[in-house]
Amino acid sequence: MKLKQRVVLLAILLVIFIFTKVFLIDNLDTSAANREDQRAFHRMMTGLRVELAPKLDHTLQSPWEIAAQWVVPREVYPEETPELGAIMHAMATKKIIKADVGYKGTQLKALLILEGGQKVVFKPKRYSRDYVVEGEPYAGYDRHNAEVAAFHLDRILGFRRAPLVVGRFVNLRTEIKPVATEQLLSTFLTVGNNTCFYGKCYYCRETEPACADGDTMEGSVTLWLPDVWPLQKHRHPWGRTYREGKLARWEYDESYCDAVKKTSPYDSGPRLLDIIDTAVFDYLIGNADRHHYESFQDDEGASMLILLDNAKSIRVSTWNRLNYLKNGVLKSALKSAMAHDPISPVLSDPHLDAVDQRLLSVLATVKQCTDQFGVDTVLVEDRMPLSHL
Repeated sequence: MKLKQRVVLLAILLVIFIFTKVFLIDNLDTSAANREDQRAFHRMMTGLRVELAPKLDHTLQSPWEIAAQWVVPREVYPEETPELGAIMHAMATKKIIKADVGYKGTQLKALLILEGGQKVVFKPKRYSRDYVVEGEPYAGYDRHNAEVAAFHLDRILGFRRAPLVVGRFVNLRTEIKPVATEQLLSTFLTVGNNTCFYGKCYYCRETEPACADGDTMEGSVTLWLPDVWPLQKHRHPWGRTYREGKLARWEYDESYCDAVKKTSPYDSGPRLLDIIDTAVFDYLIGNADRHHYESFQDDEGASMLILLDNAKSIRVSTWNRLNYLKNGVLKSALKSAMAHDPISPVLSDPHLDAVDQRLLSVLATVKQCTDQFGVDTVLVEDRMPLSHL
């Protein structure tokens, strides 16, 4: 064989070797990442059912101290949470020592302080389980049971960005009124034989109170995040205008997404991917009203987007988790996660079926995008270490 032929052959072999090595490494990395996603999914499913228990046998800390220590820039609670049942039991049963009107917002809520000084937000029951709200997706009152379901969906999806939520029954006459501030107390009234209140909020009206069954009111309580983690509000880049007949820019401008990707904090870090995760989350729970979102203050785009008031490209880990949940697994997982909640059953079967159906729509939409633009463009690997953790 001539020298020139040998050089050409060696060059071809070298190219084949490099290509094969890169291909194998890429596939090994992908396979390892997928295996880790599978292991994380199985860990989640194994620890999904939470039994509310009063004791913390292995620690002298209060449930509030444990929950506060869980919070870090990229998660509200860790993957492994053996104390979760005890914390949720405390949220559902601890004595209420003060009750006040809720923080600013559009929906009725009350701010409660539980024994030990822990703040929680109480949202009252407005609808029966099988009631269907007609009209726009953002029509109607917040559903307290949706808050409970959304927290457990956050666990199932592996986001860990929603504050802890649990159902609770409160006696308005014996538990709330004796410790209520004058501002909250002034909104109480009686309708028939039922004790009611309408609170203070943008849409709160005396003519539209929330009423207990007699004195006992069903609701949800959401754990207040620690004061050492102050929140910062941001306008959602894909929010609606709230003006009749006026479209938001994203609804008509095909170049809008490119403009967002060049704007801080979406031009670097995980924030844009968090937005996409949240869009999936909101679609699954039927939330069309996330006009703002919160993150921790002074985070320079590094902290997570926090999923409060739960009533593009996509992460590979999110895509994998969504695929693991198809074929009825999501419905089964939600039922299992919420089985021991004090207000169980939290969701009716038609609502659970609707979540499963929405999951199929999400998967079909992402599949359409990968077919059109390619997997490498649509699915973003997100397992790189983040310097802010």
